Amino acid sequence: MAADSTKAILFALGANSGIAVTKFGAAFYTGSGAMLAEAIHSVADAANQLLLLLGMRQAKRPETEEHPLGQQRVVYFWAMMVAILLFFVGGLFSIYEGYHRLTASEPLRNAFVALIVLGIAIVLEMVSLWGALREIRKVQAGRTFWRWFRETRQSELMVVAGEDIAALGGLVFAFVAVLLAMWTGNPLFDALGSIAVGVLLIIVALTITWEIKAMIVGESAEPALRRAIEDHIKARPEVEQVMRIITLQWGDRVIVAVRAKMAPMTSATALIAAINTVEASLQAAFPAAHWVFFEPDQVAAHGN
Repeated sequence: MAADSTKAILFALGANSGIAVTKFGAAFYTGSGAMLAEAIHSVADAANQLLLLLGMRQAKRPETEEHPLGQQRVVYFWAMMVAILLFFVGGLFSIYEGYHRLTASEPLRNAFVALIVLGIAIVLEMVSLWGALREIRKVQAGRTFWRWFRETRQSELMVVAGEDIAALGGLVFAFVAVLLAMWTGNPLFDALGSIAVGVLLIIVALTITWEIKAMIVGESAEPALRRAIEDHIKARPEVEQVMRIITLQWGDRVIVAVRAKMAPMTSATALIAAINTVEASLQAAFPAAHWVFFEPDQVAAHGN
């Protein structure tokens, strides 16, 4: 079953939009730096989800002479923009706000209100994360979350999951910081909470950026899919020996290039028909394999 990234993004967009409005009101009402940092973070997250939706829409543009393989890889660009926004708007701003509170600390006002808002936000963020994890479980195939995160080629779903985890962690940090500041009367905890939120966001942003970079440079299909494609081709009676298979993830599509020694054929026409049969069977078994390039060859010592 395929994961629906759009559902996960809409879950997150709805949750973060509502959370951002509530947090801003609570930040101004209580004077909490950690709460303001969380409000900015939620605005950045909502903007990020809009960018992901824009990227998914642009990826559906038809193939043209200038873009003969389509524009599916544009989702990687927008995912990278999301990671950059998460780093600068979310992470660095939160650290700056925390530093500002350290040098010019102000006592919290009505901290109990901030705790209520943060508690509600934690529940809403858990709902958003649940929506992302529900879609991830459809394609997780028994892998741990971290292994799925490293192997997945669905950049938009990976970004949403990373954002949700960072948001939930940040909310917990902010809740603890405000709670300690209220109990002790020391605004230092509120400032430290804002800095902790910023550090968490930067770590998540850098992790996402590293994974997206690999996709932009050019990654193969997921390991399990790559093995399945190779096994399928090897099992075809028309193919005597597979010499090389290359897969390249292209958004939600896969490019497959095959060099193989074909079974003996009576004519060039029969060879072409056999290749077409193999390609058709491959695309029927793996709909994501939108392009298949097949090169018949003889066994040679070189590995090109």
